[in-house]
Amino acid sequence: MRMPFEGKFERAHKFEQEQREQRERRGGHDSELTPSDMMEKGDGCAMVIAAMLTIIPACLIVVLILAAAGYFFIVR
Repeated sequence: MRMPFEGKFERAHKFEQEQREQRERRGGHDSELTPSDMMEKGDGCAMVIAAMLTIIPACLIVVLILAAAGYFFIVR
């Protein structure tokens, strides 16, 4: 009986082996790889959007808490 994702796993494993063989042929090491070598075309934009969706709401919550604290200290 085959596992549900066995074919995908085998393809990913084969791709990883090919990449490793190419690095060995070039004589390179993993330390020579830059992050842009490992990223795909739209990854940078996706990372910026994900960061904004994570950071902006957190910053807004902190600013609202500080504004509320300032309001209660000054007005009350």
